[in-house]
Amino acid sequence: MAARIYTKTGDRGTTSLIGGTKVLKSHERIEAYGTIDELNAYIGLCRDLVDQPSLKSVLKEIQDRLFTIGSSLACDPEKEAKLRIPDLKESDVLFLENEMDTLDESLPVLQYFILPGGHPTVSNIHIARCVCRRSERLIVKLIHPDEEHDNLIIKYINRLSDYLFVLGRYVGVQLGVEEQQWHPRV
Repeated sequence: MAARIYTKTGDRGTTSLIGGTKVLKSHERIEAYGTIDELNAYIGLCRDLVDQPSLKSVLKEIQDRLFTIGSSLACDPEKEAKLRIPDLKESDVLFLENEMDTLDESLPVLQYFILPGGHPTVSNIHIARCVCRRSERLIVKLIHPDEEHDNLIIKYINRLSDYLFVLGRYVGVQLGVEEQQWHPRV
């Protein structure tokens, strides 16, 4: 008989971090990596919605990096050094920057705020961007203010939200969707 997906170990509202530490499912670390999982699912939806193979490939790479980030966030930070957790690299951030620069070359200069939408694909990319921003806020909560840090995860997630914004604009142009300028009431 195959192993069952359910273990019943979380029935009392707790779960284990990688390394064995038990925490409540409401713990800020669980919230952070759960939101990364949600973001990964939205990126998968966006990958299903875009037509260009090159964009699909980039989005798949992003999904892989999000699993890396999720692994790090799911790990007990006091035990992480002793465990074999996949690493995020500075080159992953540079990859996003290069992809943004490439997409941005074909876009009109942004001179105003735009309203998300115009096509379901564009709208879903913007939803992914918003989930990405939420995940960034949750990850920042895990940092202790008195500790020095050069957190590559925060840097990657920050860059990813920028990439998703540019991607939304790029896909909109490819689909012939006119950007809707935001006109504030004054």
